[in-house]
Amino acid sequence: MSDKKEIISASPKVRKLAREFGADIYQIKGSQREGRVSEEDVKSFIKESISRRAEKKQIVATQQYNHSEFGEIETKSIPRIKKIAGPHLEKSWHEIPHVTQHDEADITEMEKFRKSLRDLYTGEKLSITPLAFIIRAVVKGLKDYPNFNSSLDQKKEKLIYKKYFHIGIAVDTPHGLMVPKIRNADQKDITELGKELKKITKLCNELKIDKKEFFGGSITISSLGSIGGSFFTPIINQPEVAILGIGKAENKQIFMGDKYENRIMLPLSLSYDHRVIDGAEGARFCAHLKESLGKDFAYKLAV
Repeated sequence: MSDKKEIISASPKVRKLAREFGADIYQIKGSQREGRVSEEDVKSFIKESISRRAEKKQIVATQQYNHSEFGEIETKSIPRIKKIAGPHLEKSWHEIPHVTQHDEADITEMEKFRKSLRDLYTGEKLSITPLAFIIRAVVKGLKDYPNFNSSLDQKKEKLIYKKYFHIGIAVDTPHGLMVPKIRNADQKDITELGKELKKITKLCNELKIDKKEFFGGSITISSLGSIGGSFFTPIINQPEVAILGIGKAENKQIFMGDKYENRIMLPLSLSYDHRVIDGAEGARFCAHLKESLGKDFAYKLAV
């Protein structure tokens, strides 16, 4: 023990702090020059010790009884995709200070325009998902608010701004949720985006999509429109700094001017990393999306 004491470097104040907390200073790894132990090292050690004790208590509490003691059960293996995604989601939720902002966009004119689209040569009606329009609106937002198209380099304390626009799309498959990217979404028109969405959905369902297509995104869009529901709190897909959740559009009576009108309202749930994006910028991005999906921008989206 005498040899160990000789190699521990810490000030009397730090040693006193460790004693007050009941911490063994010889178990604390120093972060300063030549392994010197600082006050922050002691505090971090105490926090980790408390966290470990709490986790241990929780495990004991949850293991007191077996589920089968209360009735019939069935045990199945967790699907492979969910096994892969689980730790990533947990890491994102614990490491990123999430803020989720909820809003609604009036897409009445956009929907009228979308349903009126026809092929220029055959005259046949075009079936294009609203998600293609949302992607275009999001890209426009990323251009005007570049913080949303960045990644945080915590080690170097810098922001990495991306000059490309690769939009992640959460795809619900029988194997679990997958998030492939639509590359260079800014260079594709509405029709091309619609085709691209069908293509990546098919590849995901058939497990034929390249692994690399799950990486290198700008922002992710998670749409529950086809399932139902309104607002939720989507978890940011690291190393991205934001994710947009889309609910199911509904007809609502909205007061406009001096009377109520029947409008199609789209629920928006925008989660962002509060270390990179503050509340004011998050609100502006939502307002920008609403404008882009509204009357003034509906026709420009298809150009």
